[in-house]
Amino acid sequence: MLAFKEDLAAFESLNTQVLGVSSDDMATINRFADQYGITFPLISDVKGELKSLYSKQRINYLIDKEGTVRVIQRGVPANSYFMEKIKALSLQ
Repeated sequence: MLAFKEDLAAFESLNTQVLGVSSDDMATINRFADQYGITFPLISDVKGELKSLYSKQRINYLIDKEGTVRVIQRGVPANSYFMEKIKALSLQ
């Protein structure tokens, strides 16, 4: 999540909303966000409902405005990878 924080303005310039999901409760998430200055929305998934829909692994998704998953990427690639994918999707 910290890597996304560093490039948040670049993502926003591409009309992209960054969201973080954690299995921690909101109190823990809020402390983390305050400690590291994270300003994008963080979602608590204590019950694992989102993980059951998507994955239990560390995976990043690019989801368009209609809710269609356009890119699935395991691990933590460089933000430039996502920015290029977002630009490519915007041209379609």
